[in-house]
Amino acid sequence: MKNRIKTLLLALLIISCSKPGKLETQHVLGTIGERAMVVSAHPLASKVGSEILKKGGNAVDAAVAVQFALAVVYPNAGNIGGGGFLVYRSKDGAVDALDFREMAPQLANRDMYLDSAGNVINNLSLRGHLASGVPGSVDGMVEAHKKYGTLPWSELIQPAINLAEKGHIITEMEAKGLNNVQKSLLENCTVPPTNFSKEWVKGDTIYHKDLAKTLERIRDNERAGFYEGETAELIIEEMKRGNGIITQEDLNKYHSVWRTPISGMYRGYKLITMPPPSSGGVALIQLLESVEPFDLSSMSHNKATYVHLLTEAERRVYADRAEYLGDPDYYNVPVKGLLNPEYNRERMESFNPEKATPSDSIGHGQPMLEHNETTHFSIVDEQGNAVSLTTTLNGSYGCRVIVGHAGFLLNNEMDDFSVKPGVPNMFGLVGGKANEIAPGKRMLSSMTPTIVEKDGQLKLVVGTPGGSTIITSVFQTVLNVIDFDMTMQEAVDAKRVHSQWLPDVIMYEKDALTEETSKKLEEMGHKLLDKGNIGRVDAVKVLENKKLEGGADPRGDDFASGY
Repeated sequence: MKNRIKTLLLALLIISCSKPGKLETQHVLGTIGERAMVVSAHPLASKVGSEILKKGGNAVDAAVAVQFALAVVYPNAGNIGGGGFLVYRSKDGAVDALDFREMAPQLANRDMYLDSAGNVINNLSLRGHLASGVPGSVDGMVEAHKKYGTLPWSELIQPAINLAEKGHIITEMEAKGLNNVQKSLLENCTVPPTNFSKEWVKGDTIYHKDLAKTLERIRDNERAGFYEGETAELIIEEMKRGNGIITQEDLNKYHSVWRTPISGMYRGYKLITMPPPSSGGVALIQLLESVEPFDLSSMSHNKATYVHLLTEAERRVYADRAEYLGDPDYYNVPVKGLLNPEYNRERMESFNPEKATPSDSIGHGQPMLEHNETTHFSIVDEQGNAVSLTTTLNGSYGCRVIVGHAGFLLNNEMDDFSVKPGVPNMFGLVGGKANEIAPGKRMLSSMTPTIVEKDGQLKLVVGTPGGSTIITSVFQTVLNVIDFDMTMQEAVDAKRVHSQWLPDVIMYEKDALTEETSKKLEEMGHKLLDKGNIGRVDAVKVLENKKLEGGADPRGDDFASGY
C-alpha cells in the first residue's frame, strides 16, 4: 500500500501546477474581536449573542440567546420547531456534544410515505403535517443551559421576545424569501398566517405576535412552556386539523441526548465534531484522512487536480454514509472502523489521479464492525469557551406549516430518513436500513458543527447549513485554513465545489472553476453542474495574537459581532 500511495503522490505532483494554491487576494481579514466573537446567519441574532457575552454570559448562554433570536429573525431555518446539534469546548479543553435532533413520532412506520404499490408518494415527507418530526430545539437549549449556562434563563429568551413583539426590519434577501414561500404557507397552514401575508420589500417591519406569546411561555416555564400546557395543546390541535401524527405522548417523551464527541487528527490539528446520528463528523474526518497523504498545498486551489482529488474522496465517503450511518440508538454504526486512517487510505487505493471513477463502480467499504434549510453559528467567549451549533428545519421554512396561534414553523425532518432504500431525499442522498423510519428514532443528518484545536489550544470554530453540501463545505473550509493558509474570511469566501457519490456529478459555484479547469475535469470523465451558492459558513479563527477573527459568509446576510 505504501508504494501505491507514493505512486499516487508522484503522479499528482507531476500534473499539478507548480505555484501554491493561494487566493489572489491575500490577508483579507474578517471581523476582529479583542475578546469574544459571535458569527451567525443574521445581524440581529449575532448582536443579541454579543450583548449576552458583554453582560458576562458565557458561550452557551450566548448560544441559547442566538438560537431563540434566529427563530424570530430567520424563520426559514432559525427555529423552535426543529432541532440540531451543539459541540462545546471549555476554556480548559473539556469537550461535549448535545444531540437535540428531532425524533420520529410513535405512530410513524417504515412505509408511511409509500403507496399501496410501494412507490414513494410525492412530497408527503416534505410538505404538510406528516413531514414533521418531534421538535427538539427547546429541550436542547434548556439542557445546554442547565449544564453550562450562567445567566438566568429569562435573560436569554427576552431578546427574542422583544424582536418578535416589537418587530424587526427585513433585508432584501428576507423579503424575497417571505414572498416566495407565501403560496406554500397558504396551502399547508390550517390557520392562515396573517403576519406573513403581504408583498414584502426591503425595509419593511415584520411582527410575530403569536410567536412572542409562545416565547414568553418558554421564558417563564422553560421546557414545560413548549412540551406541556398551552403550547403543547396548540401543537396537538394543529396536528388534528392537518391529519398529523405527533401526540402529547411524543412531546412528553422527547429528550435531547448528551453524547461523546468524536475526534480525529489532520496534519497535527485535532478536530472535535458531532457523532451519529449526525453523519457530518464521521464523514468530515474520513475525508480529511483520505486526502492527508497528498500535498494539497502544492496544488492550485480549485484547479482540476485539486477538485478531482476531493471528488474522488467524497465518492467513497458518501457511499459509506449511505450504508452505515444512522441513529446509534437503533443501529450499530461502525464509527471506529470508519475513522480508522488505514481504512480510509485503503479506500483511496483505487484512486486514479488522471481519470474519474464512475460512482456506479464504487460501493461502500468494509470497515471493522463494533459490537435545505439549516443555519449555523459559532461563538467564542472571553474565557475561551467555544460553541459550534447547527440547527435546522430541514427544507427552507420546514414543512410550510405554522402552528396555529403559536407562531412557529414545524420541520420536515422526516424526509431525512431513508423513505425507501435507494430512493434519494430532497438533497439527492440515498440510504438504507441504517436510516429507515422507526418510532422514536432520530433521522440521519449531515450537520457538521466542528471545533479545531492544535497543541491543546483552540484554533477554529466552524459549521454551515446546506443539506448534503454541509460536510464538503466544512471540509473545504478546514483545508483552506490549514493547507492554503487562508484567513478566516478568505476561507469562508472561497468558492466551493461538491460531490456526494450519487448523483455522479461535481456541483460547483459560479466562478469556482475556470473554463480550462472545467474542460480538464470533463476530459478526466467528470460531469459538471452549476449549483449556485453552496453553503453559508460562519466561523471563528483564533489568531496568533489571541485575537478572534470572525468569518461571516457573504452568500447571505450573515454577520460577525465581536468586541
